Amino acid sequence: MRRGTILIVDDERRQRETLAQVLAGWGHDVLEAGGGEEALARLDNAAVDLVLSDLRMPGLSGDELLARLRETRPDVDVVLMTAYGTIEGAVAAMRQGAADFVTKPLDLDQLEVVIDRTLARRDLVRENKVLRRRLAETSAGFRLRGTSRALAVVLDRAARAAETDATVLVRGESGTGKELLARSLHDLSPRAEGPFVPVNCAALPETLLESELFGHVRGAFTGADRDRPGRVAQAAGGTLFLDEIGDVSPGVQVKLLRFLQEREYTPVGSDTVQRADVRVVVATHRDLEARVREGAFREDLFFRLNVVDLELPPLRERREDIPELAGHFLARYATRYERPARTFSAEAMAALMGHAYRGNVRELENIVEQTVVMTRGEVVHSDDLPAALTARRGPAAPNGDGAPGWESVGGDLPRWLETLEKKIVLETLAAFSGNQSSAARRLGLTESGLRYKLGKWRDDDEG
Repeated sequence: MRRGTILIVDDERRQRETLAQVLAGWGHDVLEAGGGEEALARLDNAAVDLVLSDLRMPGLSGDELLARLRETRPDVDVVLMTAYGTIEGAVAAMRQGAADFVTKPLDLDQLEVVIDRTLARRDLVRENKVLRRRLAETSAGFRLRGTSRALAVVLDRAARAAETDATVLVRGESGTGKELLARSLHDLSPRAEGPFVPVNCAALPETLLESELFGHVRGAFTGADRDRPGRVAQAAGGTLFLDEIGDVSPGVQVKLLRFLQEREYTPVGSDTVQRADVRVVVATHRDLEARVREGAFREDLFFRLNVVDLELPPLRERREDIPELAGHFLARYATRYERPARTFSAEAMAALMGHAYRGNVRELENIVEQTVVMTRGEVVHSDDLPAALTARRGPAAPNGDGAPGWESVGGDLPRWLETLEKKIVLETLAAFSGNQSSAARRLGLTESGLRYKLGKWRDDDEG
């Protein structure tokens, strides 16, 4: 049972003191108040996890106390005690924010369950707040940056996945930040103090990859003059990150499947089965479902990997994050190279916003790094950008075709962004044959959000 600090509020002293003895016997720290006003005074000077209050009291009643606490102390949970005849009042109070209620005369078993459930829920809320703050801090460093809805949806799912040891499949085009997301998952997990061990599965042939993952014993093959632990062993207590899992050969897939099923493996050249205590995160830029249909990837392995599926959107689908990302890279490389560049002109930012970014965030970073080296002043102008970025007058659309030109909206950046957003949304909707549910999911919008945008644009066109 969870322990907490509980404030009992009841005008009947004998019942209050008896209940205080029971809660103290369960291991809780207990405070007492003889009414609502006294309870508010106690709360001004004490850290309390839970208020256990009678509903009907002279002066400030339980539901009035609840209303006051919702305004002044929303962090404190309230459980109401009520006689059978006033259950309707307790239910009404729950609608106003009470965590739960119990009936009098008190059933101690029921009371224990209610208190434990309320404290558990409170702990979960606190942990989620801490987790989200840590995720924001992780994203605010050299990792995933941006405030777009498309990215926020992924980070929200990542925050929940980080709490567990579930296998995570990270998808996304090259340069979207798959390894950074994997590192964030590790940093926010209970395994954060353990090692994060990355393996690029596409960089090694089958024979070397198996040895790299699972290790080998002396004499296993020519040149194996000593035992060597693999990356799985090195990741013990931490996270094993398998990048480009879609490129793994069928032979290694079989061994990975066994490893994921049993958390067991056998080093190359050995007959001894080893156990592994690792969390597995994998990533790919390939369409694994298509690889399964083609027979190039095992379906059973795919299901083992696809427990939590996180797909990072390409940069062209979260263009509103470009100013923040560009500013972050500008500050980083200006410091590294001791250059004066501090900000972008409106024309330079428009050029950055309109680029196609087939290389995603990695390409943006490279562009800004080049720009910092060549810029002599504090303000980056459009002619400081690489020539390939400013060769065309109009910015590139997500698919590489001409997007609405910067000049066509008179240099009005908000208007240009809205025009570009409209083009992206309508093209996506057309790609899904008008299916709003699929288009909204691809765009990182809710269906109602998509319908709102379409309705707004229709009204603008008709007006």
